[in-house]
Amino acid sequence: MPIIVRLDVMMAKRKVRSNDLARAIGITQANLSLLKSDKVKGIRFSTLDAICRYLDCQPGDILEYQAGEDQPAERQAG
Repeated sequence: MPIIVRLDVMMAKRKVRSNDLARAIGITQANLSLLKSDKVKGIRFSTLDAICRYLDCQPGDILEYQAGEDQPAERQAG
């Protein structure tokens, strides 16, 4: 998937432990672990909002788009 989750990097920058973040945003440590390891197919905006509020960051600080080989990097004008 071309969306990469960089939550672990932001947590390290903010010196936040997984159990503290999970408790603060109201999700289980198991679900936070899956999110950190980039093993989820989606995230609720309410969860993303809570993470960004707690870590004082923007969604782009924890989510990154990387075009794959099978996906064009730019749209062609049609």
